[in-house]
Amino acid sequence: MVAFLMMAGVLLAGLYGILGRKNLLKIIISLSVATSGLNLMIVSVGYWGFGATAPIFLDIKPTLAVADPVPHALTLTSIVIDVAVTALALSIALWVHKYFGTFDMSKIRRLRG
Repeated sequence: MVAFLMMAGVLLAGLYGILGRKNLLKIIISLSVATSGLNLMIVSVGYWGFGATAPIFLDIKPTLAVADPVPHALTLTSIVIDVAVTALALSIALWVHKYFGTFDMSKIRRLRG
């Protein structure tokens, strides 16, 4: 239960950074933090039973708790997507800085005319 609260804290800290910041780079970093918290939550869902083992061995007894491998595979996919989104967002941020000369979103909105 404590682990879920900590993961929820990481997720909420990332969401606060996304919604509460005006610097474009801080928003991108907060997006990465929020997805990290989400990935931790997805992985922890696979371990509901205490002392769960990996389900890859053939000698697992039917009474033994095993971890669900699907959340782990989904988390690996989510990490790859997060890296691609972060790279794309950073390249767009560099283009915005080159075009407008600032990372501050409030100044960029004022420059639109």
